Amino acid sequence: MYIKKILLAIVFIGLAIAAYFAYYIYNIMIHSNTAFNNDTAYVYIATNADYNDVRQQLEPLLKDINTFDALAKQKKYVTNIKAGRYAIKKGMNNNDIINSIRSNNLPIMLSFNNQESLESLAGRVSAQIEADSLSLLQAMKDESFLNQNSFTNATALGMYLPNSYEFFWNTSAQQFRARMLKEYNRFWTSERNAKAKAIGLSRDQVIALASIVYEESKQVSEQPRIAGVYMNRIKIGMPLQADPTLKFAAYQLPEYKNTVIKRVLNIHKDIVSPYNTYKNIGLPPGLIAMPDISAVDAVLNYEKHQYLYFAADAKRFGFHKFAKTLSQHNVNAQEYQQYLSSQGINK
Repeated sequence: MYIKKILLAIVFIGLAIAAYFAYYIYNIMIHSNTAFNNDTAYVYIATNADYNDVRQQLEPLLKDINTFDALAKQKKYVTNIKAGRYAIKKGMNNNDIINSIRSNNLPIMLSFNNQESLESLAGRVSAQIEADSLSLLQAMKDESFLNQNSFTNATALGMYLPNSYEFFWNTSAQQFRARMLKEYNRFWTSERNAKAKAIGLSRDQVIALASIVYEESKQVSEQPRIAGVYMNRIKIGMPLQADPTLKFAAYQLPEYKNTVIKRVLNIHKDIVSPYNTYKNIGLPPGLIAMPDISAVDAVLNYEKHQYLYFAADAKRFGFHKFAKTLSQHNVNAQEYQQYLSSQGINK
């Protein structure tokens, strides 16, 4: 009889402990455990992060990190960390939080435009995804990749078309590069390729010319006309004489580092560089900056006309005056030079 009572007591104690444990688990699963006031908080889990790394990010966001620890161990999350960007909604319980950071990797919208170099592009992209600027730059300049895809150091920037793209935050440098190559090849449709062939330019040459057009004018309505001027010069073997290429050539020299050229002078026309389109006939070996897609399409669909010259319009900022003859161009150019002088812009 006495043994029966002991056994019954053990059973009851066991049931009580099981009930308490079940209640404890139930409690930590259903009660809200967020401590922030915003509607949503984001957690960025790096590639190769361990549970301690995740815990450090979560601790300021949660009311009770210990109850989260208990459930994370119970659900085996501590040994199954997934990299990515995850959202935690205000009022979530521990179970919801674990489910979210385990399986709901959220994409980000990565954007870039008008970067002047691969270095600036790498910096811009690294601020938006996990890959750092050094790994991105190494991937962008990788010689075997460039050779395999018919790029050079001078044309490599042309593979990256300015736009907004959906990426996962934990994208690597190689994954970013592969996606951009895919977008580049998608951009070059059979129609665009046919247009490039029809005007006698390769893809790289189209983008090189587009970079000049874009640096000349940000006015989309004017870009096809400017492209037409340069195409007219190419057809008759006339130097492009594009001021933006002189600036680009100058910025490669030590004496022009960290300077801004506001006025192109005769001294700039003497710079020895393949990008000096006053001295060299034809297009430069690569693009001078990242052009907008509008400028690329402006080259492919350039305006047919007889203009050979253009100068900035002193009365319509951002626009240009076009001329068919050198004498008329000199009048337009002199007007703009006088405007620059009146503003104290001498270099």
